[in-house]
Amino acid sequence: MSHERVKADLRGVAFTNPVPFSEGGGDVLHGELSNNIEWIVDRGAKLIIPCGNTGEYYSLSMSERANVVETVVSAAGDATVLAGLGGSIKSALQLVSAYEEAGADALMVMHPIHTYQHHEGLRNYYERIIEASDLPVVLYKRGPELTHDLIADLADYEDVVAVKYADNDIKAFSQAVEDVEGDIVWSNGIAERFAPAFAIEGAEGYTTGIGNFVPEQTLALMEALREEDWTEAKRIRDALRGYEDLREEPGENNTLAAANNVPAVKFGMELAGLYGGPVREPLVELSAEDEERAREYYDRIVSTV
Repeated sequence: MSHERVKADLRGVAFTNPVPFSEGGGDVLHGELSNNIEWIVDRGAKLIIPCGNTGEYYSLSMSERANVVETVVSAAGDATVLAGLGGSIKSALQLVSAYEEAGADALMVMHPIHTYQHHEGLRNYYERIIEASDLPVVLYKRGPELTHDLIADLADYEDVVAVKYADNDIKAFSQAVEDVEGDIVWSNGIAERFAPAFAIEGAEGYTTGIGNFVPEQTLALMEALREEDWTEAKRIRDALRGYEDLREEPGENNTLAAANNVPAVKFGMELAGLYGGPVREPLVELSAEDEERAREYYDRIVSTV
């Protein structure tokens, strides 16, 4: 797949798909994964991101990551598959090879996680991954470690095609779009709630988690943004907001941010008649109260959009 085709698909909605586990979280259920991918592709999804944070990347083994990407590639048909990788440089480079063999169309480098980091070490980390493959590369920014200066330098690589900007700072995002030269696509990585604001500031696409169970609705939001129909975009955004707000919450008996994120997506898939399944540690399932709220928000979405 050409770099330009990948860029074109990034200028839309990128579906970050969860991994369906068996009861207790022991095994990846590849049949259910295929069904879930085929379901959203049939409803218009053109770009799928396996092995992202919504896909519980850091709860998967190396072999599970490779096998998940292989299954998604097989089920996605003509849709673009953007496979997430990260962790140690050795793990990342091993996954580059595994994902190439699996047939992934592009690579997304997860935001760097390490107790101790150095700016030059980060530069070397990204450059080694980019230079290890001819596949298009998306940089995933979720915090201060991936600086705008480093993004600007990495954007000089022909294979760097986009930035998934998941730092909820519209001022910083606007400045990054202005400062970073190069032919890259900016994708809003914090999904539907702030899609209108980020679109005005230069985001040509956004990623979605709830699109795994309300794909038509999130694609309708993208269409409104493309047409610059801000009234319609905000109407759809407002219908989706309750569920998105629930995902950002810590959940019951917890003060750590956004622990509801993945279990809320998986529960939404169950509401849509799909298989979401359990989460793996260190996540837990939604509380009974949050499940009831999720039902209410889901019903509101499907009845108003």
